[in-house]
Amino acid sequence: MSLSRKRKKQLRKLQDQASKLWESQQVLVGESAHVAREAGRQLGYFGREQVVPTVQDSYQKYAAPYVDRSVGYSKHVLSDKVVPAAGAVVGSALSVWDAAHDTRDRIAKGRGLELPDAKKYAKRADKYSKKATRKLSKKLSVQPHHDGISAGGVIAIILGVAAAVGVAYAAWQTLRADDELWVADDPLRAPDA
Repeated sequence: MSLSRKRKKQLRKLQDQASKLWESQQVLVGESAHVAREAGRQLGYFGREQVVPTVQDSYQKYAAPYVDRSVGYSKHVLSDKVVPAAGAVVGSALSVWDAAHDTRDRIAKGRGLELPDAKKYAKRADKYSKKATRKLSKKLSVQPHHDGISAGGVIAIILGVAAAVGVAYAAWQTLRADDELWVADDPLRAPDA
């Protein structure tokens, strides 16, 4: 089947238009990628210059006083309440153990059963409880505050990652391939009409 000259001319004109459109789309894709890279760079700058300081300031203003107060109270409870009480319990238990051991020894040696000396075991209980309190204080001592990433820093990182994911998703939606418009077998050749 042969085409008329008029139809061939129209088809050539249509093919030229398709080639021009294809070239302009390739330029547009390149420019879109440049815009997406620059948007990511600007987002990073914005996060470092605006978001992070704002989050850190808000943390210092609102959350830090409560965190510091709760840490101080926890230290107070641990060092002034828990450790002495645990030391007293351990000391009393060791004192009772000693009394029972002394009684077993007396019975085993044939000296009979006598009442334990309360003063002697009270002194031992005090000695054991002080020793246990010191050991527990050393083991449970609160470590000094270290400089590292704070809760504000973690929040800023999470917000930055979320913003970067949003920008990447928007760029992907903008630049994703439509089968008829963007994908070609040979990127240098224009599609045949």
